[in-house]
Amino acid sequence: PGPGPGPWAATACVVTGASRGFGRSLARLLAPQLGPGSVLLLLARSADALGELATELRAGATGKDTGGDTGGDTGNGTGLRVRCVPADLGCEEGLRRASAALRELLQDASFGRLLLVNNAGSLGDVSKSFLDLTDLQEINTYFSFNISSALCLTSTALRAFGARPGCSRTVVNISSLCAREPFPSWALYCAGKAARDMMFRVLALEEPGLRVLNYAPGPLDTDMQLLARTRTGDLGMRQHFQRLQEKGQLIPSSVSAQKLLQLLQEDSFPSGAHVDFYDI
Repeated sequence: PGPGPGPWAATACVVTGASRGFGRSLARLLAPQLGPGSVLLLLARSADALGELATELRAGATGKDTGGDTGGDTGNGTGLRVRCVPADLGCEEGLRRASAALRELLQDASFGRLLLVNNAGSLGDVSKSFLDLTDLQEINTYFSFNISSALCLTSTALRAFGARPGCSRTVVNISSLCAREPFPSWALYCAGKAARDMMFRVLALEEPGLRVLNYAPGPLDTDMQLLARTRTGDLGMRQHFQRLQEKGQLIPSSVSAQKLLQLLQEDSFPSGAHVDFYDI
């Protein structure tokens, strides 16, 4: 079984890209869901933003602020332990630091559940058309952060938290409509999202004991969406995103994160499925 309804006791929960946007909203919703013996590991580039979020979550879990040490655990025996790992997953050193933190955390045999949410990602330079993408370093840097790091972190986590009798392991990939539909000016983003979806579908096939979900959160009202409507090179796409914003059709991150939490609680999706916000 996956996480299921009710408090998730003894859960190791990992969220990448947790410092802002959808990842931050999801961490806020997951924290109260984590029961005794659980740890929430937050990964992102910004140490300051992670520290602020951790302080907020710890205060909510214990009823008071138990300190803002971004490197360590905290808790009063019943409160939520929160760990922050500031790391740039787009570079080898950052990926090594994140992988080491995962191995250290997940070797603890007391955990009965693993929930890994691969949320970290970037839009890329959407001012460029396909024919403008000639810089190999730019392309490789994009795919390293958006595809390779998710693959490495997930495989590291699953090797550290191996199949254990009575334990469950759930891996979530934050996907997009762009995994399925081409958007002009968005060659890198669409290719990255499509590759990640297929990558996690292969994982679901290879590891039938896992629960794997590709969740597309919809057009979120985030900094990324601001970039989309101001920087997208294709005029039609740029106007489309502007109209979504003007008509109030962008989705608050907290609303979409709540739907993902609902999916995880119900735990009825076929492993490897692509589920869109609007499907629920």
